[in-house]
Amino acid sequence: MGVKFSLMSRLVRYQKCGCFHFVTFSCYRRQALLATGPAYGVFERVLEQTRARYGFVVAGYVLMPEHVHLLVGEPRHSELSVALQVLKQQTSRKLKSSGEVQFWQRRYYDFNVWSQEKRVEKLRYMHRNPVKRGLVERPEHWPWSSFRHYATGEFGVVEIESQWTAFRRGDLVPEHLCLAEERG
Repeated sequence: MGVKFSLMSRLVRYQKCGCFHFVTFSCYRRQALLATGPAYGVFERVLEQTRARYGFVVAGYVLMPEHVHLLVGEPRHSELSVALQVLKQQTSRKLKSSGEVQFWQRRYYDFNVWSQEKRVEKLRYMHRNPVKRGLVERPEHWPWSSFRHYATGEFGVVEIESQWTAFRRGDLVPEHLCLAEERG
């Protein structure tokens, strides 16, 4: 298990530990810099490119006007901190207006998700965030999250690792077929 220490802030990150990471990062000074459909679209495309480049799993995400939540696995081709740095740099280059000092706050929050129960808890928290904030009435109405993928199997810009994705790859047999075989 890798541990990263920062003496100035006493920040401890547990990476290379084989678990999911619930990651949050914010726009500069919590400004609503992502608050347009085109900006959300840019972020999703860059997230997917970064996911593919560094070889990490995205289990879920939600994009909010001034922050982002991700539930991701650890990259095969680098450290998580490097992949997140690239993600933030690429989106900043594409989205930052001239005259803006910066697009993202410099750090990110990382919570290690060790269990299936905690993973489900974090997914529910993310997917309910737009409702809690009053942006939509129901999670399925917010297009910039992984909720619809989990609810319906809809595939969007970002590849979400789920039972839907595994079934599409041929890794899982649908539950209704397993039950039919058991009864047959």
